[in-house]
Amino acid sequence: MSAEAPRRLVVGISGASGVLLGVRVLDACRELGVETHLVASRASSLTLTQETGLTPKDLADKADHRYPPGQVGAAIASGSFRTLGMIVAPCSIRTMSEIATGVTSSLLTRAADVTLKERRPLVLMVRETPLHLGHLRTLTALAEMGATIAPPVPAFYARPQSLADVVDQSVGRALDLLGLDWGAVRRWGEALNPAEGEVD
Repeated sequence: MSAEAPRRLVVGISGASGVLLGVRVLDACRELGVETHLVASRASSLTLTQETGLTPKDLADKADHRYPPGQVGAAIASGSFRTLGMIVAPCSIRTMSEIATGVTSSLLTRAADVTLKERRPLVLMVRETPLHLGHLRTLTALAEMGATIAPPVPAFYARPQSLADVVDQSVGRALDLLGLDWGAVRRWGEALNPAEGEVD
């Protein structure tokens, strides 16, 4: 019997601005044949409507499995449920802080806590700027626990032509951290010519 983890990914979407990041994670996973287990915070519904025009049902339909944030007995709340890891896109400061303390109040943060305790990849696309010292200390604590902090920073070398290009590049690079290679990523030395970026 193979010990290889099933191609399942837990996708968390918090109420921070940038909900399109989570939407595109779900789209990318569908293209890659990765089974998605979605948990979105209550606050994300408002952001979803404001920023994309999508409804919570539209979002849920993009996932293979979806769970209400209060369903703490869901499969993704248990370490025995094997996954490739978890990505929180976007990750709000509140969500980040709950994960760091281990005092989780929802399925989203419980699933992230489980991901850490099982030593699986946890990628947090934290959306906040500027960061005060408390934020930075919390991010340091999370990195020490094993989380990967991956803010959605634009890759200008990829010469994005639209906001969609910026989002897809950020999402693709975050998925790289989970071992998932999405074709939307423009890679230095592959899709991009390194000579174009040379300076004197």
